[in-house]
Formats: sequence, C-alpha cells, structure tokens
Amino acid sequence: MGGRPLYLEPRLEPRLRSLLAATGTLHSLTDALGSPLHVVVPDQIAENLERFRAVYRGHHLSGQVYYAHKANRSSALLRQLAATDAGVDVASLGELQHALGAGFTADRITATGPKDPEFLWLAALTGVTVAVDGISELDQLAALVRQHALAPVRVLTRLSGFETSGVKVLSRRSRFGTPVRELKPLLEAVERHGDTVELTGVAYHLDTTSVAEKATALEGALAALETCRSRGLRPRAVDVGGGFGVSYLADREQWEAYTSALTAAVLGRRPPLTWGGHGYGLRGESGTLRGALGLYPAHRSVAGPAYLDELLAQPAASLGGRPLAALLLEHLYDLHSEPGRALLDQCGLTLARVLEVRSPEAGGALLVRLAAKADDIALEDHGVLVDPVVIPRSGAGPGEGPVAVHLFGGLCLETDLITRRTVFLPRRPAPGDLLAFANTAGYAMDFHATRAQHQPAARKVAAWQDGDAWRWCLDDQFWPITPSGGAQ
Repeated sequence: MGGRPLYLEPRLEPRLRSLLAATGTLHSLTDALGSPLHVVVPDQIAENLERFRAVYRGHHLSGQVYYAHKANRSSALLRQLAATDAGVDVASLGELQHALGAGFTADRITATGPKDPEFLWLAALTGVTVAVDGISELDQLAALVRQHALAPVRVLTRLSGFETSGVKVLSRRSRFGTPVRELKPLLEAVERHGDTVELTGVAYHLDTTSVAEKATALEGALAALETCRSRGLRPRAVDVGGGFGVSYLADREQWEAYTSALTAAVLGRRPPLTWGGHGYGLRGESGTLRGALGLYPAHRSVAGPAYLDELLAQPAASLGGRPLAALLLEHLYDLHSEPGRALLDQCGLTLARVLEVRSPEAGGALLVRLAAKADDIALEDHGVLVDPVVIPRSGAGPGEGPVAVHLFGGLCLETDLITRRTVFLPRRPAPGDLLAFANTAGYAMDFHATRAQHQPAARKVAAWQDGDAWRWCLDDQFWPITPSGGAQ
C-alpha cells in the first residue's frame, strides 16, 4: 500500500480515553467473558443528558429529553437514565416492558414506531403517551380504550411532508406520520375520539442530517399547533424526534483526505482502498464518478446538543423570521426531543481479540482475523468509518508500524468483513492483542447482532471509574446504586 497512511482516528473524550488506557482491565474482561465484548459507561450518558438540558436552559425552554431506546438494549444505560429526569422513547412492546422494569414511570415514556395491538394496549393501560402515525392507528387505540374501559390516553399526532413558503424547501419524505396536508381529517378523528384520547402535541421524525429540513418541519409543526388551537384543542408540546448526530473522528483533515483518496481509488487514479474495490456507493464509469457516497459524515463540526442549539436558532420564514426557540417560548410550548445516537456518544466501546495475522501478497495489506462477527461491530452497517485502537498484551514491545490491514470476522462467509476498507494501524497487531472499537454504543453494538453459525452474540458489561481504577459488572446487574455501594 503506497503513500501515506490514511488514518481515521476516533474522537475520544476523557472518560473513554481513560477506559482505553486501562489495558489490564480490558484484557482481563475479555479473558473472563470472551470476545467480542461490549463495554458501556453509564456515567457518560448522564453527562450527555446534562449537555442537552443545558441547551434547553439556554433557550429558556421546558420539555422532555426522551432517550431513543432502540439505539442500544443495555439495561445499565437505561437504569442510569431512570435515576435522572430523562424520559425514554420506546418503539416496541419489549422496550416498553424494559423501560417500566428499569424504573421509568408512565409519564416519562412515549411510545413511537410501528405498533401492534399488544404494544398499544400496554401503553394505554399504563398511561404512556402515544405518538400516533395516522387515523387507523388512532382508531385502533381508541377501540382498545373503550373495549377495556381504560382512562383516556395522551397522544401526539406525528406529521410529515412539511414545506416552506417562498423558496420551496421540502422536508424529507418519511414513512412515519401523516402528511401535513391531511391534518384536517386527522384532527377530525381526534375530536371524534375525544372520550378516549387527549391531544397533547404534535411530532415529526426525519431521517436527515440537514438543519434546514428539520427547521422546515419544526416551523410546520408550530403552524399545525395553531391549527389545533383554532379548533378548540389544547396541545402544548412539539416533539422534534432525534437525528442530532455524533462526530466520530478526531480530525476533520483525516476525513477529508480519506474521502478524497476514496474518490481517486474508485476512478482508478490510485490503488484500491477497500476489499474488492468496494466504493461505498461510488463507482467509476469511463473516468466519470457516478453514484453517491453512502457514508455517515464521521467528522461533524456541529453535532449532538450543539445541533439542537443550531436548530432552535433557525429563523421561521413564514412566522415573521423569528428564531424557532423564541416562538416556542412565546407560546409556552414544551419542546420534546428523542436523541439516541447523540445521547450515547462516548458511552461505550467494543473489544475484539486478534486470532490470526496473515502476511499479505506482495505490497498488500495484512489479513487480520478477529474473534468477532461483522454484525457484532456494526459501525459500517451505519456507514461509520473509524479506526480501532490496538491494545497489546501486557509486556508487548513497540511493534512495527504503521501497517495496512484488512479486518475479517470468524464466519465462514466471504462477506464477514469487520471493515470493507483497508485500515491503517500505528502498529502491527499480534494474536492475543485486542482491537478496541470506540463509540459503538449508538446502534453499532447490538442493533444487528445475531448468533449465526452458533457463534454467540457479544456479552455486555457496565464500567465506571472508582478513583484511578475502573470497576465493572455485567450489564444486567448494574443499578445506579451499584457504583456507590453494590457488589462488583
């Protein structure tokens, strides 16, 4: 592999950096519990919540921060949040049961996503707020309430298909929610079911990184609230969903250098940077670049709470050009948000043991096989490219480097690639070393996990700092009282 190494170094905040420095602890964990192994850091999620709360305070806004549970199945992280003032957004019957069992009361839970009757029934029975996607779901919920003589259920109407006046900016199409142009019949259904539901607000979900699209949606949601009020309804909240993002990489220049080099490789102007010439959505046709880069923007200057702050500062063109936050405050509306990935930023890492290092063909990259499967470390399933950190066995020397490697899993499949790209490491790994993939808590730990070929899914532990040392317990044994007095 000629040329300079194309590193994509992970962004590491102090807590995760300290955990990675505890090399003896990490090797002991994998020796005892196997590879791969997920390690979550509950203290970090509480710190991230406070950063979101600071944005609310900065704009003098009230409302709830709902953790999007689907991003990680960890009990430890959920229980840590239950000990704060956070809420939780659940998208399945199992997630609702998990949240209730972790200590969340119904007034701190919102139910979203596709809903089967059992999910709707338990949400209604316990008094959870339900974000309804359309008239048919509202009819189903109302029928359950009547049939089982339940108390009226708080609901949010989830909307989609917003657009601005003047220069047309459309919000991204979504399969979730009712198009805003169909708001009138949806509100007529709310009124028809007034004995079973109480409309508390409107919501939206957009799968985009665009602040402009989300500002369009929030502006449209504010207009929808005014329509509701004109009909005598009394909604008081708007839920802006999630999608605030994470910056995974430490260095913007590394990201720009890699994407530029990838483009050159796809066009045949430099050697391939991936296994089999994979282009991550790009392809070269007669010297012309085609397709679209299907990667998450791994270095972002504005992400997480800062993204929410920027969204709230956007002017509402159809509402006098005033900032969206000012309009929320003026009308005394609550702001709800549903961060998943952003609330899990820096909340964990995944460890995988090196099993084999094979010498390459002339000029090629090392072939490194890990005690893991690709779906155990699903960063690339979400388009995230980031280098692992090499954690040598105790007493290992400095080692040769830098080296180019291809990382493979243990399945009997050509497609079991931990990374499709060639990864550059500062030192050559050896059997027995660990590779630590940082910041995997958001979606990359268990969203895609399987037990293919009877290989186990990764186990999970919770870790916390105790002075200069790190302590741990199994994920499902962690409770917020554990660090202060529970047994390890």
